[in-house]
Amino acid sequence: MKRRTLLGAAAAAIAVTVSATASFAADWPKRPVNLVVPYKAGGGTDAYARAISAAAEGILDVPVVVVNKPGSGGLNGANAVVGARPDGYTMMMTSGGSFLLSTMTRNTNIDALDSFQFVAQVGQLRTSLMVPANSPFETVQDVIDAGKANPGSLRWAHSGRGGFHHVGGLGFLANNGIEAQDVPFKGGGPTRAALIGEQADFGFLGVQQLAGFEEQIRALAVNSQDRDSIMTEVPAFGELGIPFAAVSSPVIVFAPKDTPAEIVSAMEEALAKIAAKPEFAELLAKRGTGPVYLSGAEAKAALTAMKADAAPLVEGLAK
Repeated sequence: MKRRTLLGAAAAAIAVTVSATASFAADWPKRPVNLVVPYKAGGGTDAYARAISAAAEGILDVPVVVVNKPGSGGLNGANAVVGARPDGYTMMMTSGGSFLLSTMTRNTNIDALDSFQFVAQVGQLRTSLMVPANSPFETVQDVIDAGKANPGSLRWAHSGRGGFHHVGGLGFLANNGIEAQDVPFKGGGPTRAALIGEQADFGFLGVQQLAGFEEQIRALAVNSQDRDSIMTEVPAFGELGIPFAAVSSPVIVFAPKDTPAEIVSAMEEALAKIAAKPEFAELLAKRGTGPVYLSGAEAKAALTAMKADAAPLVEGLAK
């Protein structure tokens, strides 16, 4: 009798919890949503987050607040979100490729594919080979020839070891038989500043970093088969016939693992509407990027495929 009573009480408690969760999800959102960006302000991912924040008006009834939590290749911010209350008020927007590679090359319990729920992809970042404006290198082949002529003499900049700019650069070096000294910086903005200051001979950084700085740095090629849809004046390695590693980075919004499905679905729908707003595209165009929307399921499938492609490139990177 007591056992039946206990079972009945447990069932009732579960029913109440489920009902409360459903009610809570139906009321979302009631207060501002914090969108954690695990990088410094000024980079490509941060630009997408701020465009989302600005374009969310009229789509969401509450503000979207961008919170920068840089460090450890994006893992500091990820750790803050993975343990956050799964109530829909703390989410993360990150460079999916860099995040994936950080989890593959660093000691962490976070798994890019399984530790969060994928909400949606809203953009795509591509790395590119850039040089200072006064560089003697006019073409990609100039860089290759110089690197082969004096192995290890050239210095190249990137935004952090294990990130997709770093791995894309490693792929370029390996595929073209070049040895060079890598010089890591903390984020895209500092990497661009380093090139402008001629602290490196070349660098791999987001092609969007060229926007507004065309007189201070030059992009020799984007790390892809085809040209970027926004920075169309920059040739692609593919069209130049230069061997490269096809590493890019989708800009993805993640939610804590146990966030109610109704909230994830509501945010996914909101992001689809935001990504389709002309205002969103206009804001991104100023930074040399554009909207690229995929559902959460599609974004996860694409990142899963990227993990398989990136695995051989990161085998030699110490955790």
